[in-house]
Amino acid sequence: MLRFLTAGESHGKALAVIVEGLPAGLPVRVEELAAELARRRLGFGRGPRMRFEADEVEILGGVRHGRSLGSPVAVVIANSEWPKWQEEMSVAPGTPARPLTRPRPGHADLAGMQKYGFADARDVLERASARETAARVAAGYFAKSLLSHLGVAVVSHTLAIGSAEAPPGRRPGPNDAARVDESEVRCLDAAAAEAMVAAIKAAAKVGDSLGGVSEVLAYGVPVGLGSHVHYDRRLDGLLAQALMSIQAVKAVELGEGVEVARLPGSAAHDPIAYDPAARAYVREGARAGGIEGGISTGSLLVARAYMKPLATLNRPVLRTVDVVTKEETVSFKERTDVTSVPALGVVAEAMVALVLAAEAQRKFGGDSLDELVTNHAAYLERVAAERTPSAARPAP
Repeated sequence: MLRFLTAGESHGKALAVIVEGLPAGLPVRVEELAAELARRRLGFGRGPRMRFEADEVEILGGVRHGRSLGSPVAVVIANSEWPKWQEEMSVAPGTPARPLTRPRPGHADLAGMQKYGFADARDVLERASARETAARVAAGYFAKSLLSHLGVAVVSHTLAIGSAEAPPGRRPGPNDAARVDESEVRCLDAAAAEAMVAAIKAAAKVGDSLGGVSEVLAYGVPVGLGSHVHYDRRLDGLLAQALMSIQAVKAVELGEGVEVARLPGSAAHDPIAYDPAARAYVREGARAGGIEGGISTGSLLVARAYMKPLATLNRPVLRTVDVVTKEETVSFKERTDVTSVPALGVVAEAMVALVLAAEAQRKFGGDSLDELVTNHAAYLERVAAERTPSAARPAP
């Protein structure tokens, strides 16, 4: 089954990711992978480093002549700033020239230092940094490519940055990723996008940061992914864990989960109907977000990730304690953004796609892409036949 593992530090020589379980025969294009990585660097409110910190990507194994081999795929994303960090991030024995002893509130600094017995916050922050998400997006490229052959499309958009919110009801379609990316905050509503940009400018002026909300939509997800039989097989649980694992995400919502909690049961669920033309059951509503009982329903899958404001500010105001002197001070300033919410959506797409691709492989199996696609098509035909009223079924 599909799984991935990342390695590397924010200022290290490179990030690496190994993706295991891809079927043989999946088309792979380095240019498309690089374009997906470039999407993560988009967005108003990102720091100036995004203009020069290009993602130099190389596939080291698992692909031959533009197609996956069924073996693990290894990808390396080089750090263009490495020459400036070779001494500070050297793997050779030595002593850091500039140890960081003033941990930032809201970051992994202090808890990580205590957990591992470090005296320098850089030993923690380098791996805790959201730079690691570049490797996740690389893995997500392969997952999204696999899903596309099953008719599944994963897209995202920004719902809110700070107090600026998009009006409800407007969502991108399965082919609208490029249109969303045309917005500098990845929001389809022009007025809301303008308000978000204004909010970012206001925060930047005073050296502050902003959080927000990204919504991920998965179109074409077949019924039957995930399972009710074990806690760790539930699709909603898998998606929640994947999204919550993204740096700075503090809450995850599936469907209308927050609103549903306030409603009576008579108004909280999606009625079921049957569409004879489509030979399918349909949910009249999207409150469940395309998942019931831990299993995908075949409806639009909807998930939202809520990102807190970044813990590193351009204005040193967050109070902390120096771990050496134990004196009160303010946290150090590492490179940072005013907001990373536009990039959050791209990372969230990758994480949702990785979960769905893994569950699709668990459901349909197959060592090659052709086998996987054939098994998927046969399953859909069987499900459609079972949905057809018995009187209308063709004779065997």
